[in-house]
Order: sequence, then structure tokens, then C-alpha cells
Amino acid sequence: MSQLKNTPLTDRHIALGAKMTDFAGYNMPVSYQGIIEEHLAVRNSVGVFDVSHMGEFIVRGKQALDLIQYVTTNDASKLQIGDAQYSCLPNGRGGIVDDLLVYRLPEDYCSEGEMAFMLVVNASNIEKDWNWIKQHNRFDTQLINISEKTALLAVQGPQATAALQSLTDVQLAAMKYYTFTKGTFAGVDNVLISATGYTGAGGFELYVNADQIGHIWDAVFEAGKDFGIQPVGLGARDTLRLEMGYCLYGNDIDDTTSPLEAGLGWITKLQKGDFMDADTLKTQKAAGPSRRLVGFTVSERRVPRHDYPIENAQGEVIGKVTSGTQSPSLGRPIGMGYVQAPFAAPGTPIYIVAGSKKLSGEVVKLPFLKA
Repeated sequence: MSQLKNTPLTDRHIALGAKMTDFAGYNMPVSYQGIIEEHLAVRNSVGVFDVSHMGEFIVRGKQALDLIQYVTTNDASKLQIGDAQYSCLPNGRGGIVDDLLVYRLPEDYCSEGEMAFMLVVNASNIEKDWNWIKQHNRFDTQLINISEKTALLAVQGPQATAALQSLTDVQLAAMKYYTFTKGTFAGVDNVLISATGYTGAGGFELYVNADQIGHIWDAVFEAGKDFGIQPVGLGARDTLRLEMGYCLYGNDIDDTTSPLEAGLGWITKLQKGDFMDADTLKTQKAAGPSRRLVGFTVSERRVPRHDYPIENAQGEVIGKVTSGTQSPSLGRPIGMGYVQAPFAAPGTPIYIVAGSKKLSGEVVKLPFLKA
């Protein structure tokens, strides 16, 4: 059995009394004070996630854009320096290698006539994604894996801007969603400050050299004291993203699901030119996906779990659950799952098979939590 990897902040998590678990081969905090308390801290004030286990790749060269365009579904040609984009890597068979963020980097990352990007990928897929992109790099482009030396904090919640502003000259309130900048943060130069997020609560991500993240963590908590700042684990990260209907790789999307089935048509630019799986996805769109990822609520207290069958009113299996939780914001169970296309309309009654019990539910429009 291989030993778990630690992030540079593992000792701090343990000192805070975090409940730790194996996540994608990393020793990660599930919760500190409790998932509900941490979830509500992010929704109502501000919380901090250590997401240093995520992977980061630099793609630079004269044909860097050509490589990005070929291996991802979204249109990276639209990105200006300082823009970020959500996208996915199709797998050549209509499925998804991974979902990821694409950052168009400043010119100091490359030579004249070149472009540079940073790809941020899921921790569980770092090696898989690296090998996949490398395999398809037939372009004049260099790939650099900076995952091991890069650490990442996500500071999320409506008070994130106020809590962090004293630490930087960057005007955080002026940053638009899905943009980033580089600046000095807590006395550390060249911190990449990004306004993306996986919670729907607003906030920022801080990319920094791994040997500087401890200082950044301490400074963030000191600056956030008056704003009720809390450390937040992976448990609340999951409940927060599910309330927003955001996909989790390995649960809601994987190598067997297409972006069109998963409701990711908005990041699948079929007219951008040649890219991996373009013809397959065009054919699927023309025919209409046979199944769709939907959100649903259930009328009882029991939480729907991954892989529970979904039935229609006649007792026929029409799909399965991919994610489920008790929503701390709504106070009721919610979930997502794939169902046959005729049953995907909001308002459709469904039944979740939980052992010998059937939970009555209803398909609802995502997100569960309205902004």
C-alpha cells in the first residue's frame, strides 16, 4: 500500500484537529468543526480550503493555443491574458478524461511569438491528464508539470473580498468572475490571484510556491479574524458544489459520460474547428443525448447515495444517482443523476431505490441554490 502524500499544510490541519482522510492519494482534511458549520460559514461569511493537491501544468510555445484547442472542448482562442475558462478533456470515445480550468498566462511566461497557459486539473487525474495531453502534443509546444511545487488556497464566501483586501494592493472587488491577476499578497511576490471558485459563494484562489503557502495560510487567518473566517474541509466542499449543481469528476462525469449528457454543452464549442471528439459530439448533439444529468430532490429524510437506481412511476429503471447529500442550506436531501432523456424535464416524478425502500423524488432545475 503506497503512503499518502501530504500537502505543505498537513501539519496545520492536524494541529487544528481536522478529521483526515485519503483523497486521491493525499492526506486531506474532511472537516474541522463539522461539515454543516463549515458549509454555512462559506455561504454566510468566509471559509478557507487547502486544495494544494490539485494539479497544475504550464503549456507554452508557438503552438500552445493549437494544443489547447485540440485537447479541450471549450474555445480557448477567446481568452485574453488574465482570463480563465472552464473546460474538459474529451477522451476520443465521447467520454471525459477530466474537467479543468484553463488560464491564459501573461507574456512573462513565454518568449516572443509564443503563448502560455496554465491548466488546473483534478488531483486524482494528474498523471492520467499529463500523459493524455503529452500523447497528443504534436505541436511546437512545451509542457511543464508544476503540480509538486505549486500550492493552492481557495478562500470562498461573501466576506472573502473584505477579509483578504488588507493583504494585497490588488483591488479584489474590481476583479471579474473567471479572471486572474498576479500581484503581491501578504508580502509574497508573484501570487496568482484568481476569481473562479467551486462553491457558488464567490471568492478567490491563491496559487503560490509550495514553500510559501504556510505563510499565506497564517496571514489569511489573521486578516480574516474579524470576519468569522474558518478552515473548511472536503466534506463541505462537496455539499457546497452539489447545491450549485457543479459536477465532480469520478461521480457525475467520467470516461463513460459525454459533456453533452452532463449538461456541459456550454463548454463544448462544436463550431470552433477540429478538436478531439468533435465529430462524435456533433453527431450526438444532432440526435440528442439518450440520457441527461439532472438534479432532483426527495420528499423523505433519507439521503440518496451514489449508484442508487432511479425508477419511473411504473417501476422501470431509468437511470442512477451520481451524487447525493443533505443540503445544509435547504435542509433537505438533494442529488444528481443520469436519467433517460424523456424523464429529464423538471417536475418529472422519480423514485430512488434505497435497498428495500423507494424514495419519492422530483427532477428539478439546477442549481438547487439560486444565486
